Amino acid sequence: MSPHFNEMADVAKRYCELIETMFEPDTKWLEEMAVLLPRLHAAVAALATAENSNDYSLMPDLDARFELYARLRRLLGNKDSYWMAFDVAQDGQSMSGSLADDLTDIYCELKHGLRLVDHEPSKAMDDWCSGFRMHWGQHLMDAERHLYELKSQNQL
Repeated sequence: MSPHFNEMADVAKRYCELIETMFEPDTKWLEEMAVLLPRLHAAVAALATAENSNDYSLMPDLDARFELYARLRRLLGNKDSYWMAFDVAQDGQSMSGSLADDLTDIYCELKHGLRLVDHEPSKAMDDWCSGFRMHWGQHLMDAERHLYELKSQNQL
């Protein structure tokens, strides 16, 4: 496999480890996430090609996904919700973006690819690229934007 694939696998592994080991709301994990997400974005952009297929094999475990989402939402507290470009309501209850949802979806996609890396590396690469293009790329962009906003407001 290419050096780009190895970089993607390394960043994916670091991302998943960070999600799996954060338990306390007062730790610096969000600061590390704010640094890691642009690295992830660069890695998948270097890996992605127009030739990748749209055949993608992720079958999520919805119970595990919801459990992770709920845990992240609790940890993030008031840092979770953010305004989407189309949100127009002025009350905080109408915020439709969720950092917990973004981080959970990215995690599920990356973890799936990591399970394939050793035995089916080309499938891992195809699934990461296709999934990025069809689904988790938007979550990545939204999470990067929200973490940037939190950092610029000294809320990380």
